[in-house]
Amino acid sequence: MSSERTLKEAARRLDRVTGLSRQLSLLRALVRQLRPHQWAKNALVLLPLLLAPKIPSFVDFMRALLAVLTFSFCASAGYVFNDLLDIEADRAHATKFKRPFASGALPVIAGPPIFLVLVGLSFGLSWVYLPPAFLIMLGLYFVGTISYSLFLKRLLMLDVLVLAGLYTHRILSGGIASGVKVSTWLLGFSMFLFTSLAFAKRYVELRALTSDTQVKNRGYYRVDLEMVASMGTASGCIAALVFMLYVDSVKVRMSYREPALLWLVLPILLYWLGRIWLLAGRGHMRDDPVKFALRDKVSLACAACIALVAAAARYSPGWITAGLH
Repeated sequence: MSSERTLKEAARRLDRVTGLSRQLSLLRALVRQLRPHQWAKNALVLLPLLLAPKIPSFVDFMRALLAVLTFSFCASAGYVFNDLLDIEADRAHATKFKRPFASGALPVIAGPPIFLVLVGLSFGLSWVYLPPAFLIMLGLYFVGTISYSLFLKRLLMLDVLVLAGLYTHRILSGGIASGVKVSTWLLGFSMFLFTSLAFAKRYVELRALTSDTQVKNRGYYRVDLEMVASMGTASGCIAALVFMLYVDSVKVRMSYREPALLWLVLPILLYWLGRIWLLAGRGHMRDDPVKFALRDKVSLACAACIALVAAAARYSPGWITAGLH
């Protein structure tokens, strides 16, 4: 792990030696450990502000951005904590052995100081600049992530619900940070959608098993593959149903100039969810579905189309509305 050139040359003369990683700079390894690409998930904190009936003020928008930053630091602290706990399991994993602590690119002794700095930044910024209620929500998120790393991820079914709940928690926290009341429709949709994606994550892990053994540090066996797929696809369909009922609600008619256009979101959503599960079934997805979606061009195109439809439904000119009717 992270060996110098001379040691690698000496190791080549021995049997049964496996190279886990090449030598990386500590700064690059640190950036990889923080997983800044995962910070995109915290954009959910902005969702209540973006969906609010009124155009947000500059102050509210800056508060929401600061809330995203505090959640990102807190999430990175959780990644550090989790990787320190799972270092042996990660070294035995097909892809996770490349993580900085597991591969040796980042010294394990550096883990606790990095964790404390990230926690201090997250809670310090929240304490100074954001409402006290948001600080409480951030604390609950921190407790939830640590509890998940310690033992909740090993509990059958509860691990999936906790993952989905942490995503929904971001949305609720964003509403508190920006002073926007979060719709129960949005919370219900989020819970079902991310439950489907959490099941997809477990499905990918189960499909990678070569025998009917238990996933390391998880409560699932390969025999659960079919049931996990069934519950995951069902959760996705229920999320689409919640969205359909939301489109026909009074709240939408009050907030959107032409709410009928939102029906165009439904086929895009069903297409994206179906594609995610089909790719997982074919073995074309080897990681977290959310991480996959952030790098997948088709997923990003679907997100852009949904954003355009939502903008057209809210801000469509009068002549387009009259033409549609």
